[in-house]
Amino acid sequence: MKVASPSEHERAANRDVIVVGGSAGSIEPLRALVRQLPAELPAAILVTIHRHRDSRGLLAEILSAEGTLPAVMAEEGQPLEHGRIYVAPPDRHLLAGRDHVHVRRGPLENLSRPAIDPLFRSAAAHCSTRVIGVLLSGMLDDGTAGLWAIKRCGGVALVQDPRDAAYPEMPRNALVKVEVDHVLSARELAPVLIRLTHARRPTPVKVPEEIRLEALIAAQELFVMPDQHPLGSLSPLTCPECDGSLQEIRDGNLIRYRCHTGHGFTLDTLQLASLEAWERTLYGGLRTQQQRAMVVRRLAEAAREQGQAQSAEHLERRALDYEEGAEVIRQLLADGRDARSEAGADTSAGRA
Repeated sequence: MKVASPSEHERAANRDVIVVGGSAGSIEPLRALVRQLPAELPAAILVTIHRHRDSRGLLAEILSAEGTLPAVMAEEGQPLEHGRIYVAPPDRHLLAGRDHVHVRRGPLENLSRPAIDPLFRSAAAHCSTRVIGVLLSGMLDDGTAGLWAIKRCGGVALVQDPRDAAYPEMPRNALVKVEVDHVLSARELAPVLIRLTHARRPTPVKVPEEIRLEALIAAQELFVMPDQHPLGSLSPLTCPECDGSLQEIRDGNLIRYRCHTGHGFTLDTLQLASLEAWERTLYGGLRTQQQRAMVVRRLAEAAREQGQAQSAEHLERRALDYEEGAEVIRQLLADGRDARSEAGADTSAGRA
């Protein structure tokens, strides 16, 4: 996945790559957008919507039925064509090349695959000022770092107005961290996109090395070792997915983390992933405490049957201790569920 140099973009005079990302509540605004776009739109559209890894992948059919632009589920190596929509398949990242698309099973980012940030970042790395990024409704903050990369590489950033979004958290987070160019309702997006695609684009800019590296990570063409590819400072935290070391990355005032196997997190998604890992550990502890209690109670029964009353009483006290420990863990799990609710967990994305 060679990152193109600015001179290779000279053939494109306009902003002709539109990347769209969304999660919960984003299908309706996406349909409204596609419905208003003309067949002669001088741009390709790449779409990543969070979905479960086992979903049937019907979004391309839905979008094709909405308007005049044909939509397809993206396949590795497809050429980027104007007037066409490419949709990320389930459990695969959709990535933009200079004149084609990539579909890769790269590491999870923000607990998702497909994820929005890899699409946005790859478009920024390969297409520079050709790119228009659009972030729709959703939870948490996937897409914020990608929009930041688009802006840093000379692209344009559009965000659905949080007041118009069914789930405003994703667009609201982007507005806090990124200098967004346009904040629009779903019905206002298409006219602005049409105008932007017909305007002459600025001269391409040099792609920052860290954006280029992270685009290669999502494409599974680079495995980052902190001593060879420093993306940020080494963090004392570990990856909740693989227990690898994390690097802390700063994009302006946005703090992110990436491990050496490639998993990526913002602070919000790192908190959520840590809660999930903690919950898995607690359930393992609960199972162990319950099993110990059952085994020790069976030992107590056997001791009593053999006339060993004192030993049986000692074992029963131990069983009670294990049961009390299990109850403490149950309470911790209940508190953890409350914490997950407060974190605004978006569980629609596939996990692996």
